[in-house]
Amino acid sequence: MDSRLAKSGLAAAALAFGLAACAHTSDDVASDASAKAALSDPGHVVTGGSTAGTLSGGAVGGIVGHEVSKP
Repeated sequence: MDSRLAKSGLAAAALAFGLAACAHTSDDVASDASAKAALSDPGHVVTGGSTAGTLSGGAVGGIVGHEVSKP
């Protein structure tokens, strides 16, 4: 039981630090990150769960997010 509590506390702390780090990001960086997250999952699924597919989907998402955020 203590192990589960410690893992939950660690996950909560990581989430809090992650959200705090994102508090001052610019719109273009936020757009890039959102697109990377949105396209890495389909890349993972389409390639049957391969790491290369996940990374490729994230890379494509970064490019799409960067282009969309341009004025």
